[in-house]
Amino acid sequence: MSNYPSEITPSEGERLTEVIKDWALAHGLTVRPPPAILPAEVDPIGILATPVPVTLFPSPFPRVCFDEAIKVQKAYNELYASISQDEAFLARIVKEIGDSDDFIQELWKVHLRVKEEGYVQHKSLGLFRSDYMIHQDNTGSRPQIKQVEFNTIASSFGGLSSQTSLLHKYLSLTEYPLLENSIQRGALQLPENESAVGLAAGIRHAFIEYGPPSTSYQKCIIFLVQGGERNIFDQRHLEYELQKSQEPQIAVFRLPFAEILRHTTIAEGPGRQLFYRPPQLPSHTFEVAVIYMRSGYGPSDYPDQSAWEARYHLERSAAIKCPTVLTQVAGTKKVQQVLATPETPSNPSILPNYISKDSASVSNLANTFTNIYPLDETEAGLRARKIAVDPDLCKSYVLKPQREGGGNNIYRSAIPPFLKSVPESHWPSHILMELITPPPVKNTILRNGKLEHGGVICELGIYGVCIWDQQSKTILHNEQAGYLLRTKGDQSEEGGVAAGFGCMDSVNLV
Repeated sequence: MSNYPSEITPSEGERLTEVIKDWALAHGLTVRPPPAILPAEVDPIGILATPVPVTLFPSPFPRVCFDEAIKVQKAYNELYASISQDEAFLARIVKEIGDSDDFIQELWKVHLRVKEEGYVQHKSLGLFRSDYMIHQDNTGSRPQIKQVEFNTIASSFGGLSSQTSLLHKYLSLTEYPLLENSIQRGALQLPENESAVGLAAGIRHAFIEYGPPSTSYQKCIIFLVQGGERNIFDQRHLEYELQKSQEPQIAVFRLPFAEILRHTTIAEGPGRQLFYRPPQLPSHTFEVAVIYMRSGYGPSDYPDQSAWEARYHLERSAAIKCPTVLTQVAGTKKVQQVLATPETPSNPSILPNYISKDSASVSNLANTFTNIYPLDETEAGLRARKIAVDPDLCKSYVLKPQREGGGNNIYRSAIPPFLKSVPESHWPSHILMELITPPPVKNTILRNGKLEHGGVICELGIYGVCIWDQQSKTILHNEQAGYLLRTKGDQSEEGGVAAGFGCMDSVNLV
């Protein structure tokens, strides 16, 4: 991997910057400008876009690891669909997280309220993403794929990822052959990436699974979004794929989370159909078949009690949710920790509870786990506490809360002082994860018109689509749906693109 990509001259960097910038704008590989680049008051009505940060070259990635991650995705879909059906297990998880995490407790209260009333919709849609890094102990050892986290809500960048793959394929045909250190056409191994198509197909399947409307209104899909969303074009690519469908024709609307109660109502009676009246089209009413949540994953989406009432309002409705509260809770770091904590005679693996015992899937899944420990008072938790407060031992670990999105983790030497700053009763709401050691990779990142050369760390995400019936406990649809590669400078701890840490990338299989 060390010789690729080769160095480029300053003039070649200028040429690639110009080509990438224009290709990205022409093909929607874009975001709304961040405030650091353009103050909001300069563009009050949101008409401007800027290229998303992206690598100049597709990063080298071991084929054996890429294939392994692709191969295991459908088993991961089945695993998390099955966990979402195990209410007793999830109740134990919520109890173990404890009152130190108000957000998870409030989510669980929404589920309990709907459970008491009775769910009317038993089908669930999961648009999942399993994130990995390459682990290599030393340069001579075989690279291994190790899971960083599993996302069950707002698994983003499927729209931009497929565009990034197309960008790098375009450059491999038109620009790389012209470089001083030429890369000939066909020399790079660039796999197909249909992430936008695959994720949209999953939403479309759920739309069909909902069945015909039970009222006189046309069915629709709601994208539940955050106000002032900068990553809007990633979402738009999925919308446009859905709207290409001729049979069935699909109406898609964007609804800010804060406006749920203003623009939706639930039918009186046992059906509890969810109705949506677009504010710009007040004479039209739609029956909502699917709610795809690109918001609602963190406390900032619930500033007051009315926001929790809005989530309850959706959860009790007949619309198919992506995700339900149960599926969202299944995606907490605590569940990942329970799955991945090393087996002992007193702590056997729970994987066989959710994946058939005779399946090779159990070992394939387990092979992707890295060591993760609780910070509770169990035997494993007490061992982890000793590591976490030790100024030397902690340097090989990351501390994670039960949160989605970038910027929440505590790394290495920052762990002991952080734990001292919070009550010990709050420690169990975190997990302690052994850091993954990636092999050295270099690349150049184009961010806000400037080139950043140097070492990088790559994180692979594999998308999965799953539809299942909570009541009959059957899986109705299960597919792998493309990939995402995010890359960051090797001095950066976090990797979220939307959070400003990483950039978009694609793989060159080696």
